[in-house]
Amino acid sequence: MMPNFDTGRVRIQLTCADGRVGAVQVSNERPDVAMVLRGRTADQAVQLLPLLFALCGQAQARAAALALAAARGEECVPRLDPNVQREVLREHLWRCLLDLPPLLEEAALQQEFISAMKWAAEGNRADLHALLNSPRIATLHQRLQQIEESHPVPSRLLPRLDARRSLAEWPRLSAKFCRLPDWRGMPAGTGAIARQQQIDKKTTSLFSACWRARFDELLDWATGDDKVGAGGTVSATPVAPGIGRSLVETARGLLMHEIVLDGERIADYLIVAPTEWNFHPHGILVDQLLGQDAGDRAALQQQVARAVAALDPCVPWGLEWA
Repeated sequence: MMPNFDTGRVRIQLTCADGRVGAVQVSNERPDVAMVLRGRTADQAVQLLPLLFALCGQAQARAAALALAAARGEECVPRLDPNVQREVLREHLWRCLLDLPPLLEEAALQQEFISAMKWAAEGNRADLHALLNSPRIATLHQRLQQIEESHPVPSRLLPRLDARRSLAEWPRLSAKFCRLPDWRGMPAGTGAIARQQQIDKKTTSLFSACWRARFDELLDWATGDDKVGAGGTVSATPVAPGIGRSLVETARGLLMHEIVLDGERIADYLIVAPTEWNFHPHGILVDQLLGQDAGDRAALQQQVARAVAALDPCVPWGLEWA
């Protein structure tokens, strides 16, 4: 029987003074999944885990299976996983064709979305390529270029990592790291924007850069230029006897699982999801909102909503005013 499981929420609190945002508090209230999984048999935990998460089910399932295999001594070299990659494509298409247009005061591309989902499922790259180069998509790109934001794209973006390379940076994961992950002592961003790091960070806003990176990743797949390291990439490695780690590049960014076995039961289970990176209390979102004009609360609220949509949390979020 699946236990009741609250996947949590992101809370954003703004303090405004002298017409500007003077303080930003971001709290990521995601539960400790280990509390649900500790003591269960390893196979039972791996089957249960993807049922606990409403989004990125394929990625969570693959990360769990690979981490368990690694804990049993099996390495997985970096490769594109077809099921996870299709999930990434579906997520990108949903965001780019349904969620983005209303943010730009355009109508959602519902028919185009239905067709694109079918093409992605069928592996029809040519038709998706034609859609991504169509006038309606060109209009979205033009509107993105017109977005004016005072803060540029942050420089702290995660590099492309695989499970074995990650050991040099993080020999072991911890509960604290899962809540507050860092890259060499600092928060860092993840997602398509991190995987597409050729974006001009000096002239492009975060909002534009995040959406353009999603479009670029879709276009890479449509042109057959998708490579290991793109969304859908998976890897796993043994950390120590009975301990395995997996890395999966999801639509939202880097997902890390680490399983600790006691015989064939779960002694500990550690997960770092993309939301922990992008909604870190000292991360990208805080950088984007600090100092923003607070003279028009409705406009500021829209600015917050756009920033959150660009970073795409995997849980609900709410805005509070101090």
